[in-house]
Amino acid sequence: MVSSILIVVMSLSSVLLIIGFIILIKSADLLINGACSLAKRFSISELAIGLTIVAFGTSAPELIVNIISSAGGHNEICFGNILGSNIFNTLVVLGVAGIIYPISIEKNTVKKEIPFVLIGTIFVLALSNNFIFEGNTLSRLDGVFLILSLILFFVYVVGIAKDNISEDITVKLHSVPISLLYTVIGIIGLFFGGEMVVKNAVFIAQLLNVSEKFIAITIVALGTSLPELVTSIIAITKKRHGLAMGNVIGSNLFNIFLVLGVSSIIKPLVYPVELNIDFYFLIIITIILFITMFTGKKRKLGRAESIMFIILYIGYVAFLFYRK
Repeated sequence: MVSSILIVVMSLSSVLLIIGFIILIKSADLLINGACSLAKRFSISELAIGLTIVAFGTSAPELIVNIISSAGGHNEICFGNILGSNIFNTLVVLGVAGIIYPISIEKNTVKKEIPFVLIGTIFVLALSNNFIFEGNTLSRLDGVFLILSLILFFVYVVGIAKDNISEDITVKLHSVPISLLYTVIGIIGLFFGGEMVVKNAVFIAQLLNVSEKFIAITIVALGTSLPELVTSIIAITKKRHGLAMGNVIGSNLFNIFLVLGVSSIIKPLVYPVELNIDFYFLIIITIILFITMFTGKKRKLGRAESIMFIILYIGYVAFLFYRK
């Protein structure tokens, strides 16, 4: 009797999981169409839109999950979700997008945005471990520093907003109200779709007796990163290279600066030092991403590098199973 009920509950959660995926896919499509139309209407580069509007929209699930986790004192989920999401974004989202179609990357992304992500990740690692002071807590003051860092990045984005406007890409233009409506509906859909996926994925994992830390880095991180994956896949199939790359870079920055910043301001986060190895791995793969810009075709993430990213992620997940 108990096993029958368990099967029914598992089946219901699986159906809701699939519905969440469908909502994510449609919402991402609306967001891309709305954002691209706005970019053309206001002569703003697609990269700038990807680094801001799209990145914030696809990072909404991470933000909500972390706010709830921080308020409930679930520190491992707060850190594990962000680390797992950024690793997934870098290796799987870019990897899958690059396999579908090699991604051409703008000069500013190579010289400034990828290094900014790298420096930001090292900065958060230092704050979390309190390398200068005793303890390992991300305090409210640390959270303020992280938010200020994101503001500095916004200043940079404003500077590039009118540069490198893609004139060779055909974008279906909508009126400003319709474009805004598509963008808002897309963001809201991504939020609810991501939440639906995460809730049911976590519930299924709990039924299978998987640890909270493992859930955070894998199931929760994968669930909250699905918007980035779907958005980048749709962007690259439409040859929106700036949006595909800007979405990932912007999302990673939002995660480490905004999401962790807001989470620690709500309630100081005690950092589990055993996650240092995951931080180091994230730093290493960010460096690898930077290096790939100078291998093969310059400033292009090709299929060979993309396949390598997928293999690295499979190896990382295998390590997580071993470590749990």
